[in-house]
Amino acid sequence: MPDTSPASSSDVRALYATRLEERRATADAQARATRSLSNARLAVFVAGLVVAWLAFWQGSVSGAWLAPLALGFVALVLRHERARRAKLRAERGVEFHSRGLARLGLDSKSEWGNRGDRHLDPEHAYATQLDLFGPQSLFALLSQAQTERGEQILARWLLEAAAPDEIRARQSAAAELRPRLALREDWFTLGPEVREGVRPEPLVAWATAPARLGGVALRIGVTLLSAATLSAVIAALVRGRGAALAVVLVAAEALVSFALRARVSAVLGAIGARARDLSHLAVLLERVEAERFESPRLRALRAQLDDHEIPPSRQIKALHRIVAVLDWRRNQLFAPFALLLMWGVNVAFALEAWRARHGAGVARWLETLGELEALSDLAGYAFEHPADPFPEIADSGPRFAAAGLGHPLLDESQCVRNDLSLDSAHALVVVSGSNMSGKSTFLRSVGSAVVMALAGAPVRAERLTLSPLALGAVLRVQDSLRDGASRFYAELLALRRVAERCKGPLPVLFLLDEILNGTNSHDRRIGAEALLRGLVARGAIGLVTTHDLALTAIADELAPRAKNAHFEDQVANGALHFDYRLRDGVIARGNALALMRAVGLDFAEPAG
Repeated sequence: MPDTSPASSSDVRALYATRLEERRATADAQARATRSLSNARLAVFVAGLVVAWLAFWQGSVSGAWLAPLALGFVALVLRHERARRAKLRAERGVEFHSRGLARLGLDSKSEWGNRGDRHLDPEHAYATQLDLFGPQSLFALLSQAQTERGEQILARWLLEAAAPDEIRARQSAAAELRPRLALREDWFTLGPEVREGVRPEPLVAWATAPARLGGVALRIGVTLLSAATLSAVIAALVRGRGAALAVVLVAAEALVSFALRARVSAVLGAIGARARDLSHLAVLLERVEAERFESPRLRALRAQLDDHEIPPSRQIKALHRIVAVLDWRRNQLFAPFALLLMWGVNVAFALEAWRARHGAGVARWLETLGELEALSDLAGYAFEHPADPFPEIADSGPRFAAAGLGHPLLDESQCVRNDLSLDSAHALVVVSGSNMSGKSTFLRSVGSAVVMALAGAPVRAERLTLSPLALGAVLRVQDSLRDGASRFYAELLALRRVAERCKGPLPVLFLLDEILNGTNSHDRRIGAEALLRGLVARGAIGLVTTHDLALTAIADELAPRAKNAHFEDQVANGALHFDYRLRDGVIARGNALALMRAVGLDFAEPAG
């Protein structure tokens, strides 16, 4: 499929705005149609009551007039349902494009996507520090998944670095999915029932549970007994003989049904909820089955869906046919035959046979759909931010080389970009700077780039090359009254988590903001130097920020593997101005006094 992605985020915004108005117009039109059809249905129903009264109480018209009215009523019911569904899909399309515009505008008052709060582990090495989850988070910027598994997979990708080949496979798949806006919108509009109603664990547990009704021999025996009983009863009624055989066979059926009643009830009792789950899932599966893919990862995922060369949507339809015939036993005309045919028992065997043949595929369908959704989320970000490239993944490292690096949660037009290069020979940058000058934001930009790059997503940079890295960050530390932990102690625990990552297979990239800020300058200087020496000695690379200029001497101690850089500010007409540009060397001055004056804390010097 040719890449028809817009050339800029502004073009995407214009496209979303146009589609939004179209979906709103469609929703309004379908709402009017729904109201009209509802009124027409009511009018036909009232007309039917009038005709029935005239035909059966007054005898003034023929009752045959009720037939076309009944047919018209059924037709209106069906058309009303189609209009209602079309209205619902259009309304979901409105939500899809509204969310897209909110993400592009970084609108803090609107929903962007899935928040992912349940995936947040306070003990994780960087999730809390980088604000990965929550409203207006990196996860909300990416995730539109409608299946629980899709949300879980994307969260795992953001929390764990992948191998180089895996990252490249995701990049290729996301690049192919990037222009498929219709697929993402259809997934969003078709999927709310899946999101709200389908619980993967109970569904998989049902699909893969051990058989409750025994093997093939028992099923064949029950089928033969049912056929023989029905034949014997019909023969006895038609020919007037053979009643004794019919009674014996009916008694045998009663004994078999009694012996199997608990297991049959368990099978039939579970199928209602699971059939609804699968019917919701089938809508998304059928949409995927209509797609044709070229990248190896997408082709492999598409191949995983089919079982016995039968698309999963067809397999689920076969299950629905079995469930549908179960209700035949409630039909008054069919009920006697259902009793003689042991209908419930035979349907239970058919359901068990379906599970034996296709049940193992349910977990695979959920997993495959989830991965496709996660890849689609990466593609959606790539579509909405055409200027953000997929990074180059180096097989060995440590390495992080970025040009024009920015933060994806800052408006592109206002985002100030900076360069950064880290490797074994240049492992540490000590960043000094005054308050509010951009130090913390720069660390978060680096961290976000690493997380997105190693998940397979594009990054906010002109270009980026990096190797797989174990990220560790200490950017936000709070004390805990409940646990009795001071801020300094909480920071030590966070630093220990970073240091422990050095024991893993990947080189560590550390991001430490205002290191050891909770202790005195002397201890901070000694402790920070010891920690940074230890991290660098273990092959780690990273950044540390400080406004304590005494700590900048650490870079000189560790040279040439370390250097100083800084952010600065300018004071003009009593106001502070920041350009957020990273410069080499140590900051020459602070801005604390200027900030105090700016907020009105301008006290005169004490006398004497």
